Amino acid sequence: MAIELDEIDVALLTQLQQDADRTNLELAALVGLSPAATLHRVRRLKESGAIRIIVAHVDAEALGFPLNVFVAVTTAGARSTQRFEQTVRELPQIVVADVVAGEMDYWLTVVARDIHDLEHVLTKLATHGGQRVVTYLRLSQLKAPAPLPIRAGPVARPRASRRRSQS
Repeated sequence: MAIELDEIDVALLTQLQQDADRTNLELAALVGLSPAATLHRVRRLKESGAIRIIVAHVDAEALGFPLNVFVAVTTAGARSTQRFEQTVRELPQIVVADVVAGEMDYWLTVVARDIHDLEHVLTKLATHGGQRVVTYLRLSQLKAPAPLPIRAGPVARPRASRRRSQS
């Protein structure tokens, strides 16, 4: 089932992607609706799955995590994959974990307070199902996560992953 977006939905989503901390009154003024209609629209967007969650983007370095590392991992077999995925879910230093197609099976984003913290994470990954673990130290961010280029019209819902289940 597709989500149908109109111009107001697009405006709401665009504004929320730029600053989700806006009050309903501010949001209503920005998109030209009454506060009640705005609240109804945002609720509908949440219920439809267009908005999954509203979060704050925090500065990892300012909060004591100066190391930001990308880790590409390959696993071997279903048993090691299950153990690896459980380890990934349990390690709080892994802030993003994606299953990818290509040479590697997983692409992780890891934050660490120091080299010892990073070494702990890499050792856990390697000893809990990671057959090949390759690290890439982020030197700087060229482009921060950006708003999606949304437009009005029907939007196809993503298919559920057949390979992995969320816990």
